Amino acid sequence: MSWRTGRHRATSLLHGFPEGAESWSKQVHALAGAGALAVAPDMRGYGLTDAPERVDDYTLTKLVDDVAGLVGAFGRKTAHIAGHDWGAMVAWFFAIAHPEMTRTLTVLSVGHPAALADSMRHEDQRTRSRYIDLFLLEGKAEQVLGEDEHRRLRGMLGASIPPVTVDHFVRSLSRPGRLTAGLNYYRANLSRDHPWTSLRVDTDVKSPTRIPRSAEARPKRRPSTSPASTSSRFWRGLDTGFSSSGRPR
Repeated sequence: MSWRTGRHRATSLLHGFPEGAESWSKQVHALAGAGALAVAPDMRGYGLTDAPERVDDYTLTKLVDDVAGLVGAFGRKTAHIAGHDWGAMVAWFFAIAHPEMTRTLTVLSVGHPAALADSMRHEDQRTRSRYIDLFLLEGKAEQVLGEDEHRRLRGMLGASIPPVTVDHFVRSLSRPGRLTAGLNYYRANLSRDHPWTSLRVDTDVKSPTRIPRSAEARPKRRPSTSPASTSSRFWRGLDTGFSSSGRPR
């Protein structure tokens, strides 16, 4: 966990796959400098947290409960919530389940669950989401991502992340059971036949919400709102040896 104390309101920063708390280090430092209590936890299964073996222990309901418990553990009743990738999905569901605890919501790379479900009507988004077929294959996904000294796992993190941080994330996920824990976020919440659409929730978020766009983002006629979208540098180039149906090519 990365955290710094401050006198003012709490902010919880939730990371995605395959990263860790350190992905928010700069933001934690900046927020603490502004007087906030900034907390970036290792999500369930990452870092030094517990990594339950059961897939069902990674449902969004349990991940949301983790965040609620974290806010309470710091003696706060509310917090600003921010998330990226799977952390963003958890953040959406937290804001929906606990509007009384969510002062503001900031999400990167993942739109509202309803918009995400709607986006699957488009071939472009379905293509971007085909990597899920691999991630749902227990054992095979771990094998593919672990090959060649985790070459594909490193490729997911991209060149913009410092090599020392990439090495840290890869070492952490290479420990027994840890890569499986990260993949269990997909396995516990998605299905091959209905990726993302199974998470559809039409409930409005009551808290003030921001969805920042990167400077590199280009306008499109329709949104691509999934963890695949901002990681397309990897997903589109992932040579897994599998087709979108999960069968070997």
